[in-house]
Amino acid sequence: MAVTEFHVDNHVAYITMNRPEAMNALNPELRWALSKHFDEVLLNDDIWLAVITGAGERAFSAGADLKHRARESEASDAQRDEWARMTAETTPLNQRWEFTKPVIAKINGFALGGGLELALACDIIVAAEHAELGLPEPRRGLIAGGVGVHRLPRQIGLKTAMGYLLTGRHMTAQRGYELGLVNEVVPAAELDACVDGWVADILRCAPLAVRATKEAAMLGLEMPLEQAFHTAYDAEVARRNSADAMEGPRAFAEKREPDWQGR
Repeated sequence: MAVTEFHVDNHVAYITMNRPEAMNALNPELRWALSKHFDEVLLNDDIWLAVITGAGERAFSAGADLKHRARESEASDAQRDEWARMTAETTPLNQRWEFTKPVIAKINGFALGGGLELALACDIIVAAEHAELGLPEPRRGLIAGGVGVHRLPRQIGLKTAMGYLLTGRHMTAQRGYELGLVNEVVPAAELDACVDGWVADILRCAPLAVRATKEAAMLGLEMPLEQAFHTAYDAEVARRNSADAMEGPRAFAEKREPDWQGR
């Protein structure tokens, strides 16, 4: 069985982590497959945004596959070489610092450790009411080294983040919403429809305008306000010189829906 499912529909890439029997834990094969899918999202001009979720009803992803780590010493040399190759070829989303296309995390259960780190790297998080989020690595003698120790304080504030980082406590989806980490919380039966609504609203916007907005917002966070304002962002230069930049005002003047081309 493939460790992921991937398809594109109406400019949207849908990525599903497909290891429900292991709560979609991240082993080398799954990490490698996700990396290849995000390569495709980034490089395929027909893809304007992505949605990522986990198979089953229990977990988005429970994080690193610790059972796999425990078995590594028993593996053959050939198998260890294959895992090493996959790891060398993997660039996870949480280390793609300038990924300009929007990504929505659809959290349908536990998002823990590396699973939450993956969600933290997404732009929008929509969660089912029963979902739980956390970075429990210290309880396993580890740290949230997949950028979690850095992203969580930036996204919910230092003291609140340290309360979770230093204890490994979980938070409910509702608490994540209250802290500004989660965009929307809905009953599990409404999760798909809710995400579809977010997708539809993004698709109403010009794709190059969405990318320029994301790039300027994310890169500008690391700059003083005046510098952020005056910086020439690559995605904004591309948007300004695009056909869509003319199509938007024209469609408004003609009282019709714009026909975005992504160029």
